[in-house]
Amino acid sequence: MSAIEELKKEIADLGRKMLRSGLTHGTAGNLSARVPGEEKVVISPSHVPYESIQSEDVLVVDLTGEVLEGERNPSVESMMHLEIYKTRPDVGGIMHAHSVYASALASVGKGIPAFLDEVVAIIGGTTEVAEYALPGTSELAKNVLKALGKKNAVLLANHGTVCCGRNLAKAFEMTQGIERIAKIYVLALLLSGPKLLPDEVVELQQSRFELLKQV
Repeated sequence: MSAIEELKKEIADLGRKMLRSGLTHGTAGNLSARVPGEEKVVISPSHVPYESIQSEDVLVVDLTGEVLEGERNPSVESMMHLEIYKTRPDVGGIMHAHSVYASALASVGKGIPAFLDEVVAIIGGTTEVAEYALPGTSELAKNVLKALGKKNAVLLANHGTVCCGRNLAKAFEMTQGIERIAKIYVLALLLSGPKLLPDEVVELQQSRFELLKQV
């Protein structure tokens, strides 16, 4: 099986896993993977139920968005995915989800501060909220890039999350991680409010984050 065929299968499999894990619903969200060593991206199709997606439904596009393989329409968020790949050579996989707790925070424009070690060590620091823009627009892609920076996760205002990693499996782990962290943060807000990490700890964990990105 070629590298592209393996990635198509992974897109289909992880799409179902994302749905069954409660990280999205219906046909919402999308996922993609960079083809190693090539200017190509494998991306989920638009408006196809995750349970129905097969490898042949998954598309291959170049970095301009031109469809190279596949009969369906690529995800409406293709531009956002492609802009991240063009800006972040360290990113090999991206997952956009609509998980409950993270989406709740995004709906009120509340980012996640460095209140747990893993917020910095895994995400890279405070999770910002990208300003709202209509899905599929160049404005949304621009807002996501600005809020994401060099981190692994960003909240989309009134929308959901975008998580990335060196491959799609890591992006899925990040999507699970940001939802878990968001849930803890919401619960902490209901109590007395979380205590933030000391600056020196944040600095240390950011160094660990840079090391983990290479693993």
